[in-house]
Amino acid sequence: MIRVLAFIGLLAILAIIAAAVFFFGGFYNVAGTAGDPAVVKWSLARVRAASIGHHARDNPPASLDDPALVQAGARAYATRGCTICHGGPGVDWTRFAEGLRPDPPDLKELAPDLTPQQLFWVVKNGINMTGMPSFGAIDVPDQEIWSIVAFVKKLPTVSDEDFKIWSGR
Repeated sequence: MIRVLAFIGLLAILAIIAAAVFFFGGFYNVAGTAGDPAVVKWSLARVRAASIGHHARDNPPASLDDPALVQAGARAYATRGCTICHGGPGVDWTRFAEGLRPDPPDLKELAPDLTPQQLFWVVKNGINMTGMPSFGAIDVPDQEIWSIVAFVKKLPTVSDEDFKIWSGR
């Protein structure tokens, strides 16, 4: 039994040394043009989902279906720069966003799958090692973040014309 444990320990030490050589030796390509290996993409997606699910605990202070709140969220979404990376109804994201890794998600597709609590947490805290900034770090009030969440939840059904009117664009 001791020999088996010693062998497992030796393998663990060799794996750590190999990983250190790979990463600290400069063999891992950190270029934005280099795609992540599938296992890295899969792992990061699972870690991100688990972290957001664990930390997203705040509840909206009011109904997110209030049209005034949704319209205020559309204005905030446009003025805070969300359209730069995520686009919006009748607004394509900028070429700048095409260089981000991972790619910014299309919120029309993502919104139905996330709870308001999860969206609030992401907007307020950002996501490390992506282009998603923390709106809380720049002192955006929670009420404004909730308005953005209300808008994003309605985003799949918002027309180009409504967004143009609501956002003042």
